[in-house]
Amino acid sequence: MKLLDIKSLHRDPSLYLDKEITVGGWIRSVRDNKKFGFIDLNDGTSFKGLQVVFTEERIKNYDEVSHLNTGSSVKIKGTLTLTPENKQPFELHATEIEILCKTDSTYPLQKKGQSMEFLRENAYLRPRTNLFNAVFRVRSEASFALHKFFNDEGYVYLHAPILTSSDCEGAGELFRVSTQNIYSGKKLDPKDELFGKSVFLSPSCQLEGETFALSFGKTYTFGPSFRAENSNTVKHANEFWHIEPEIAFYELFDDMDIMEKMIKFVIGYLFEKCKAELEFFDKFVEKGLIDKLKNVHESEFARVTYTEAVDILSKNNKNFEYPVHWGSDLQTEHEKYLTGEIYKRPVFVYNYPKEIKAFYMRVNEDGKTVKATDLLVPGIGELCGASEREERYDVLLNRIHELGLNEKDYWWYLNLRRFGSVKHSGFGMGFDRFIMYVTGMQNIRDVIPFPRTPKNCEF
Repeated sequence: MKLLDIKSLHRDPSLYLDKEITVGGWIRSVRDNKKFGFIDLNDGTSFKGLQVVFTEERIKNYDEVSHLNTGSSVKIKGTLTLTPENKQPFELHATEIEILCKTDSTYPLQKKGQSMEFLRENAYLRPRTNLFNAVFRVRSEASFALHKFFNDEGYVYLHAPILTSSDCEGAGELFRVSTQNIYSGKKLDPKDELFGKSVFLSPSCQLEGETFALSFGKTYTFGPSFRAENSNTVKHANEFWHIEPEIAFYELFDDMDIMEKMIKFVIGYLFEKCKAELEFFDKFVEKGLIDKLKNVHESEFARVTYTEAVDILSKNNKNFEYPVHWGSDLQTEHEKYLTGEIYKRPVFVYNYPKEIKAFYMRVNEDGKTVKATDLLVPGIGELCGASEREERYDVLLNRIHELGLNEKDYWWYLNLRRFGSVKHSGFGMGFDRFIMYVTGMQNIRDVIPFPRTPKNCEF
């Protein structure tokens, strides 16, 4: 008999009422009352599980089943019965239980309440816990929502390369990919590499995205990015996922519009598809999470220039660990103050000093600032970074020289400014940081299935 998904039962149990069905899954818990028992079963198709009732009278291997450990896998045949007077709306009365694989006392998740660090060390098993089952289900649905949003908006999805020979941000903290023996003691010569030059894992797909935007009009990339900082903060990982749209003919305020529309769409989608998971997070992870997300979903995002933001913040400098001044980058404490105390909603801060932003951002007429913006949200600070891209050849070339970058590495990027250049804009959102925000999780390691951080690359 074909196995029935538990998700199907929760969708419409009346279709299976008083019918014999077969389900399969993993045991979350077993309670035995000598003559009858209860199994909390989950098959991965739904955050909500299925209560199974088994009796000594019906189940031949009752004693063996009643001593099963958490994590054991079973296949169960039985009849579905409604139980509106109980916590669960229905339960399965088992007539046959086939044990597929028993766990023993060495199974790491026997006990409840393990520390987050313990679960990170056993990342291959943590999706079996309620917490991480919910996190990664939300991550899956949010991924689909992003693809749906951009597809519905007419964007072309670009599969950008992971290997690159240029550093988009100019930071230099990249993973080098080499075919040479780094332990030989010989000096590594880029000319001897497979590609004839030094190659790195890409920190961003923006530059490649611009080539498609200047052909298709609207494009986006969604995939892994890599940065080699030896950083152990709760918001940084060496491998993370990036959503990066690029849009021709869009100026900076148009860029802000699409970011706001995207964020609201995905949150609305999660309200629809992940109601049980969000309620779980609201109860056990971050009190008030749902209200926080509703505020973002229903608010009109504020917009303030960097200069105006500095004026506001400087009045509160005595309360900051890092006093703010014009020309300084905004710290998380400043971002949280703007969103939480001043505006009480998401805020776009725009027109930053050019000295603290990347070379590709369009220089404003004042010569001091660039058309860049950061989207700040209550509780976490920066969520998206964006800019109108510099479309003027001479200005872009000058910026490359100003920042000490190698002009030869960007020959094709410069040529885009010679061959049909137009104003265009784009942004990047760290997807993992977004998942932190919508789940209330406090550490990026806990929203990435197998996190890659300093000293951690086991699974």
